[in-house]
Amino acid sequence: MCDPEQEDLYAVLGASPSDSPQQLRHRYQQLALKYHPDRLGDEHWSESGVKKFLEIDAAWKILGDQTTRRQYDMQRRAQELKQNWAVDSTVYLEDMPWDPDDCEYTYYCRCGGRFSVSKEVVEEETQRMLEVHNEDEMHTRQHSGMLVCCNTCSLTIFVTWSLNNKMQMSK
Repeated sequence: MCDPEQEDLYAVLGASPSDSPQQLRHRYQQLALKYHPDRLGDEHWSESGVKKFLEIDAAWKILGDQTTRRQYDMQRRAQELKQNWAVDSTVYLEDMPWDPDDCEYTYYCRCGGRFSVSKEVVEEETQRMLEVHNEDEMHTRQHSGMLVCCNTCSLTIFVTWSLNNKMQMSK
């Protein structure tokens, strides 16, 4: 399926997410007639025209089917909900003290609150990175990390750690 970050399939059809299936079909048919290579004729036939037709056809294949449209809408909505957090600073996990009482790494915020990361979360994120990327990619990607929010204010830090140490530990 298309990546919703790359292009908005509704925009390709000149439609909106609230359009009914009949409205989408009508928009697709209008555009398909307008851009179809057989209708353009030799003088208007171009690579960009064919590309536009293929783009319209691909959008219709996803939005014209109820199941794939629902999946696309969910991906699109998830992308809209992602928030880009402003990162106050980057902190190395090795520089965060271990709190044995809470069984987590902590880093104190300037507001008096704290950022905390459990050992399990670090291990899960490291394992996820190892599964997602192949071994060659892992050698070029030296660090992993995650965003951690303060427990009392809106500040966010990026906690990072070396993957090489974690890979050696996992072997």
